[in-house]
Amino acid sequence: MKARAVRMHSQGAPEVLVLEEIEIAAPGAGQAQIRQTAVGLNFLDVYQRSGSYPIPMPATAGNEAAGVVEAVGPDVTNVKVGDRVVYQGGEMGAYADRRNVPAWRLVRIPDGVSEEAAAAVLLKGMTVEYLLERCVSLKSGDFALMYAAAGGVGLIAGQWAKAMGVKLIGVAGGADKCKLAREAGYHAVIDRNSEDIVARVKEITGGKGVPVAFDSVGKTTFDATIACLAPRGYFVSFGASSGKPPAVEAGLLQSKGSLYFTRPTLATYCAAPEDYTYSAKRAMEMLGSGAVKATIGRRYPLGEAAQAHRDLEAGKTSGSTILVP
Repeated sequence: MKARAVRMHSQGAPEVLVLEEIEIAAPGAGQAQIRQTAVGLNFLDVYQRSGSYPIPMPATAGNEAAGVVEAVGPDVTNVKVGDRVVYQGGEMGAYADRRNVPAWRLVRIPDGVSEEAAAAVLLKGMTVEYLLERCVSLKSGDFALMYAAAGGVGLIAGQWAKAMGVKLIGVAGGADKCKLAREAGYHAVIDRNSEDIVARVKEITGGKGVPVAFDSVGKTTFDATIACLAPRGYFVSFGASSGKPPAVEAGLLQSKGSLYFTRPTLATYCAAPEDYTYSAKRAMEMLGSGAVKATIGRRYPLGEAAQAHRDLEAGKTSGSTILVP
């Protein structure tokens, strides 16, 4: 069977993303074939495309999509033909209009939730789940700091934290993005373009600093994040949109107040099938309940994946971005 897919024959600039026609086989044992209707765009895709994360070439880009089950292979019992499903992770290849996926990675989309919303939320929602619920221990009333508050992960985090009762402080760039973050439920929002992040965090927390800071920016925010932490605080570095953060010296963590530093990944926190399934279902539960709503900032045809990457890297997007096969 023929399918259209966005392929890479080398890593590099967005131009390496090329729409091609490929052949796909019938689903094998343990697989389901999905007709994909919405593909999620994530910074992970950028890291894989650019070479920040080396991967074997050639490859089909993408890590997250939603659609309808068209066929199942032998021994598949958790989904059936006609089910609306969403998945993330595993072998790359989500930038396509049709593909075979290990059936255990598929999660049914709740009634009343669109396939676009599911594709916009799953990977980012699972990221928020492990950060807020498993990476650190946050309870109602706690302060925490989140960068890129108007981004895909950031807008979900604001809503999720509000549901938990956590006082999440967001950092965003410009009045429009700060407004989006406030509407998503952040306790307070700092405009990095016009405000001093450290001074505002200290003001909001009564001079104490935050016990946890979630930093997806990396190189350019490292010093500010360290300065925002309360003694024995947790620096959770989970991205590097501005470049890799510097090496962390033990003496720095000691001198700044016995701090903790961790560099977690979704892949590690969801490596076991039971952890993946728990996290994916949790994200869909939050979406299905209305506690989290999908904010889709832009949609691009599948063939315009390169432009979508350019806009994401340039900070021209807010919320989640969707590729439409």
